[in-house]
Amino acid sequence: MYNEEPIRRGQAPRLPAIFLLTGLLLAGQVLVEKPAAAQATDDLSVLVFSKTAVFRHSSIEDGVRALREIGEENGFSIVHTEDSAAFAWPDLADYGTVVFLNTTGDVLDDEQQAAFERYIQGGGGYVGVHAAADTEYGWAWYGQLAGGYFDSHPHIQEADIAVLDRTFPVTAHLPERWTRTDEWYNYKANPRGDVHVLATLVEKSYEGGNMGDDHPIAWAHEYDGGRALYTGGGHTSESYEEPLFREHLLQAILWTAGRVDGDVGPTLTGSYEEVVLDDDTTYPMQLEVAPDGRVFWIERDGSVKIWDPSTGSTVIAGWVPTSMKIEDGLLGIALDPNFEENNWVYLYYMPLSQDPNRLSRFTMRGNELDMASEVIVLEVFMQRERCCHSAGELHFDKDGNLWLATGDNTGGSAPRTDERPGRVLYDAQRTSANTNDLRGKILRIHPQPDGSYTIPEGNLFEDDDPLTRPEIYTMGHRNPWRYTVDPETG
Repeated sequence: MYNEEPIRRGQAPRLPAIFLLTGLLLAGQVLVEKPAAAQATDDLSVLVFSKTAVFRHSSIEDGVRALREIGEENGFSIVHTEDSAAFAWPDLADYGTVVFLNTTGDVLDDEQQAAFERYIQGGGGYVGVHAAADTEYGWAWYGQLAGGYFDSHPHIQEADIAVLDRTFPVTAHLPERWTRTDEWYNYKANPRGDVHVLATLVEKSYEGGNMGDDHPIAWAHEYDGGRALYTGGGHTSESYEEPLFREHLLQAILWTAGRVDGDVGPTLTGSYEEVVLDDDTTYPMQLEVAPDGRVFWIERDGSVKIWDPSTGSTVIAGWVPTSMKIEDGLLGIALDPNFEENNWVYLYYMPLSQDPNRLSRFTMRGNELDMASEVIVLEVFMQRERCCHSAGELHFDKDGNLWLATGDNTGGSAPRTDERPGRVLYDAQRTSANTNDLRGKILRIHPQPDGSYTIPEGNLFEDDDPLTRPEIYTMGHRNPWRYTVDPETG
């Protein structure tokens, strides 16, 4: 029997010490981690263009000064102008990239526009800063280059920026949540799908956003033969004194000038071909792609399905008898790292009986799941009297370790700590805070050919302590429904 007893007061489980390194501040300065070294820049010349035909930002002079300093610090020259005559061919070819610094309105005539188009088509670069999106509304090519047009803005205020791509050089140095003060633009249309979105505004962190949960504020793309990057920051004079924002501008210049590499394909609609695997699904949970191109996925009702590229059709490989009570079901799938040789597939599900949840290994026979081949690798007890939180995603890492997320199996809207009489099932101290329980955890094991497993180094606890479970990698989770494992570092 499995007992649902609360932790005895005065006999709390052993908790690990966890140290979080969140940043380093010295003498009031932020230490910026620089991306990989760029190519030489002593031959790089950058044109900074700040002509305005309507509103003029008082920060333009501060921006020009900052860009000159950035150029001096990094070995390239800055040429500043507000003379549209600079947009002449072949003169533009002298510049590695052109920065539109808070330009507004109609700033180029038809001949100058044609010269700039030719420059980009020849591999030139464009950096749009803030009001560059408030420029040349009648020139459709420019709107596509910039990626979007200004619509409106609230008052200047602090806001949170969610940095989505922390491998791209222009945003690699930024924290995941970048908090700063600026004038935050709303755009006429969301550019996602046409550009690679680098960062979005968190609208609930400030007043006046009107684009919803997906509010891009910085993006990049390759366009018409050249490279283009836009950032919505840079309204205030103070922006150009911020080390993080200055590094942001530097890397934008280097990337658009082709001096550093960065992949802009991941969020471009044109980078993908949609293939419908199944247009009649019920609770699809997780999918895995086999080395031969077959796509395996599971549905919560216990179905294991396979899309076979050789036929372009989907088959039901098998059905695992599983409970669907509350949040139960077939929740996780992972193909063995040596799937091509052993045809093993791992499933995490809740049996129809009152038995514990199962992490089991099955063998595939072609496109058929051999139900008789089941080997139970690990069991996780969960009560099924009250809602909620099952989690259940599976992943293998580069070292062949198998990861499993489990929920805290505790009442959904109740406090996580509830020691009142009769409230045991609402108290997550018995699960996610319990070092001797597998619920509310991310587990990591190393499966063996005989169906057993070993414990990888680096888990929280040793395997010789009766007060702990060595399978635990992290603990204290409410419902880790989805997570990722870094494919390079594990």
